[in-house]
Amino acid sequence: MSRFQYKKQSNKPSGFLLSVCVFLAVILLFIGGLSSLSDSTMRRQKESLENAITRSVTYCYTVEGVYPENLDYLKDNYGLIYDEDAFYVDYRIMGANILPDITIIEKED
Repeated sequence: MSRFQYKKQSNKPSGFLLSVCVFLAVILLFIGGLSSLSDSTMRRQKESLENAITRSVTYCYTVEGVYPENLDYLKDNYGLIYDEDAFYVDYRIMGANILPDITIIEKED
């Protein structure tokens, strides 16, 4: 065997290229998992906010005999706290003895 002989190169992908492809696939799966987790967390926060507002409105009606006029009243007197940067709450009162229409919308980033 001569020291200047060349090896015939094969057309098979190198181990390095295969490693890079596997690494990229793992990264994409990780990012997809984080996105799914974030969506699930936001959905749970929204559900928790709906429960908190409904509970506060009902408690206010039980104690005072009328539904609160706005969300600020619930914040000031009944300790309602939520992330106003993440959610928009539309609170529409129908009357003193009619349950208000409450709509919660997630804000886009």
